[in-house]
Amino acid sequence: MLKANLIKRWNGFALRAQFQTPVPGVVALFGRSGCGKSTLVNLVSGLLRPDEGFVQLDGTVLTDTRAGVAVPVERRRIGYVFQDARLFPHFSVLSNLRYGQKRAGHVPQVIGFDEIVTLLGLERLLDRRPHALSGGERQRVALGRALLSQPRLLLLDEPLASLDVAKREEVLPYLEVLRDRLSIPMIYVSHQFDEVLRLATHVVLLESGSVVAQGSVNEVSLRPELRAIVGADAVGAVIDGVVERVDAERGMADLRLGASSELPGADATSSPGAAAALHVSLRGARVGARLRVQLLARDVILATERPHALSVRNAIEGTVLDLKDEAKDDSVMVQVKVGDATILSRVTRGAVEDLGLRVGQRVWALVKAVSTRGHTVQFGGGV
Repeated sequence: MLKANLIKRWNGFALRAQFQTPVPGVVALFGRSGCGKSTLVNLVSGLLRPDEGFVQLDGTVLTDTRAGVAVPVERRRIGYVFQDARLFPHFSVLSNLRYGQKRAGHVPQVIGFDEIVTLLGLERLLDRRPHALSGGERQRVALGRALLSQPRLLLLDEPLASLDVAKREEVLPYLEVLRDRLSIPMIYVSHQFDEVLRLATHVVLLESGSVVAQGSVNEVSLRPELRAIVGADAVGAVIDGVVERVDAERGMADLRLGASSELPGADATSSPGAAAALHVSLRGARVGARLRVQLLARDVILATERPHALSVRNAIEGTVLDLKDEAKDDSVMVQVKVGDATILSRVTRGAVEDLGLRVGQRVWALVKAVSTRGHTVQFGGGV
């Protein structure tokens, strides 16, 4: 378990952050620029001293201002990857990686050199100097160097922020591999929710120096505090499921949604309370793989009668859980329970009145297969 309760004040700004997350896994610190994310990771790392508070990792106290505990940075066994790779320019890639190994000292080697080189695809880069690398390659080397120090916690402070879209897409799969193959807890700082969607197992949502929400990605995706940060058009429920059928020729897959979605070929009924099925546009999936999908609220249409003869591939039966007026426009955010999952639909107030939507009502959620955004998740290392 990673526990933190920290206060830091300076120049009229105050950070008051308290969170507790399971480990291993990827904890995403998410929020607008200037909300205190980088300050929080610097406090966890020991690079900054808090005015008050504590940090505890798996029962080991790293900081406790009341008890006078402040473990030095070099003894915390925390790896840190910054926005800029901060590689030694006069070292080759090989020498930068070996430096990370030396930092491990006498700590037992859990992550081997060859394993990291293979996982991060660094084989052909070992003889190069940092100036001869692309931005994405430099970040991969920085990741490797941090991991070879055998950290018990890895901090990543917006490691993709300085990269263009193509380079971000180059690095993200490597981060997914590290999450799924290694059992090292990670704290990942970002203000891009698509990165959180792909990588995180837990989210701590920050606003103006305070933690306003925390929980699994699925839970936080439903919170109005997230809506206030990302905007109505980017709001959508995040749900997990298991691939139970693949149509490779058409690039489609059937996904069994919700916590009870464990075995392919389970009962395919989609009545409320049973696991719901979703037809998604997806290539390269395999039967039995776990998949995380985001359904944007703006793309989910509600019907009060079972629809037929539609091009929309998904009509999932569910029950209205909640209706919340959106303060900034003439819309209502409707929560719908489908099987073991909850999804969101953004509709107008007029539609709510015309359909007579109310809590407990049976509805059908219509979702285009091409509207889904899916990412495979394995969550290895015991998560």
